[in-house]
This record gives sequence, structure tokens and C-alpha cells, in this order.
Amino acid sequence: MPSGPGPSPAAGASAGAPGPLLTEGPVGRGPLEPWPDTVRWQRISSDLIWVELIRLAVVLAIGLAVTATGWALSGHALFGIVLAAVLVFGAWRAVAIVRAVRAWGYAEREDDLLVRHGLLIRRLSIVPYSRMQFVDVSAGPLERAFDLATVQLHTAAAASDARVPGLRPAEASRLRDRLTALGEDRAEGL
Repeated sequence: MPSGPGPSPAAGASAGAPGPLLTEGPVGRGPLEPWPDTVRWQRISSDLIWVELIRLAVVLAIGLAVTATGWALSGHALFGIVLAAVLVFGAWRAVAIVRAVRAWGYAEREDDLLVRHGLLIRRLSIVPYSRMQFVDVSAGPLERAFDLATVQLHTAAAASDARVPGLRPAEASRLRDRLTALGEDRAEGL
């Protein structure tokens, strides 16, 4: 199911998106809240949750198969403990994936693109259109199966590259074309 434009930050908090951590009076935002509330955040598709859960299931299946085989061949109790640890890690990671995907968002402003993600460590990337060198749209086999794509922005500084996963192909193409056009326009003004 395609996801449309995201709700405002206040409405997004009840839908699983990050909410305010600390406020300074009625208007200000606290130092621990990096998401500007002056922009309209777009949410990514919740189908990305299934893509990430399938990837996790594959990794867990391999880990469980190796551990179970070692336990069956050796009979050592340590393998049983490792098997339980892998299962606990898998359950924790599945919950984290759901929450992490819901934390992703992007906002297009006049001069830059904002990309937010993260739960424990929140990250806000601000990419000026004039600094973009090129924009990629990619989709692996699993993403294509769920009709998703990722937009990757490349800048002169590798540390400032940003990506927006979990977009429908039409939205990914629209965003790519818009970012490319804005990048060219802003670069000409330099």
C-alpha cells in the first residue's frame, strides 16, 4: 500500500515517528530535538519494514542453521546458549526495524533537502541543492518485489551523502528529477 505525504511532526509522533524529547517553553525546541517543526515531513513507505524483516530473517536463518548444526554435531551446551542469544537478538532487531523505518522522513525546502532517521542516535542531514553532484535511484531484487526504490544523493563531501529509502518508483523518479533540476539551477548561481 503506497504511503502518501506524511503528517505533521505532532501527528507523526502518535503514528510511530519520533516525537519531541524536550521543549523550551511553548514555542522553542530543546537541544535534543533535531527535527525542525517548520517543514512538512514526507514519510517513506511502510513496506520497507517487510523488506528489512525479510533480510533479517535470511541472516537469522543462516545463523540459526550454523549454530544448530554445531550443537547437533558437538552436543556442547554453549551452542544452545548461542542459539538462544541469536533468537533474542532477532526479536529485538525486528522491533527495532519497525521503529527505525517509521523514523525515516525527508523534507524538500527551497534551498536544501532534509533527511532524518534514527532512534537512539538521531541524524538530520541537510543537503544543499547547490552541493549535489549527482542523484542515484536504485532498487535491489527485494525492493523491486515490494515496488520500492532508494534515492541516493552524492555531494563533494562523502560524509554528507544522504539517502531516502522506501520510496515508490514514481516518487523516487520525481524526487530525482526535481533534485537534479534544482541542483543544476543552484550550481549555475555560484
